[in-house]
Amino acid sequence: MHSQAQAGTAANVISVEVLVVGGSGFLGGELARQALAAGHRVAATYATRPGDLAGVAWHAVDVRDRARVGELVAAVRPDAVVNAAYRKGDWATTADGAAHVAVAAAAAGARLVHVSSDAVFSGAAVHYAESAVPDPASPYGAAKAAAETAVAAVCPAAVIARTSLIIGDGGSAHERWVHDLVAGRAAGVLFTDEVRCPVHVADLAAALLELAASELSGVHHVAGPDAVSRHELGTLIARRDGLDPAALSAGRSPGPPRPVDVRLDCTATRARLRTELRGAREFLRRPAGRRLL
Repeated sequence: MHSQAQAGTAANVISVEVLVVGGSGFLGGELARQALAAGHRVAATYATRPGDLAGVAWHAVDVRDRARVGELVAAVRPDAVVNAAYRKGDWATTADGAAHVAVAAAAAGARLVHVSSDAVFSGAAVHYAESAVPDPASPYGAAKAAAETAVAAVCPAAVIARTSLIIGDGGSAHERWVHDLVAGRAAGVLFTDEVRCPVHVADLAAALLELAASELSGVHHVAGPDAVSRHELGTLIARRDGLDPAALSAGRSPGPPRPVDVRLDCTATRARLRTELRGAREFLRRPAGRRLL
């Protein structure tokens, strides 16, 4: 298949069937949009309600149901499967669901890209290369690490793509929370010592589709190059959107089991990809002329 980054001229696009598991989510919706834009046939799953993207074949699937997942993949017969489904606090969805998708993809002979997270690391080492062994400190991180193990065992040729905080142009949960904090609709603090490497959802989706089109396998880190605290990230979002960052309260992370400083080293993957992975300080730069409210 060809990713958006590879699409180039429409005449050269080879249309394939792409199945996005978790397609109604923030990342899943962008994956489906870009795959459609690249000229592919796209099917996507949802848990409670379908997305609103026209041209996608939507399927209601609970990834915890191994038989249903297998039936869907066998019916769709995708060339590539991108699994972006997860649910914090739900081992069966995050870990078992990933195993079910891997088994189904293997049975169908489909290319698999599994989306993982920097939550598989405790933060003890701060900097994590792709060869780093997961040492999760939270239940969610443990579920994500178990999912990686299952995917690697069932589909050795699959890509396991670890990413970090996913930001967009206003549609992510973190962006909405910043707006709620500034407006007084929510109470809370943004941690000054909890550091991640945010990535823009469009960059991440393009990179995942490029990985799906490649012959690469194994673990790849797909995050932005800027390591920023949650408070700095909130400040960047507020400034971009014309909000007053002074309304954001700062505080320190409570620490373990919540990972504090986790930085994904994406050097190896970035060298292999044509997709540019921009840093938060770049993609959240405030447009010239926008005034604070």
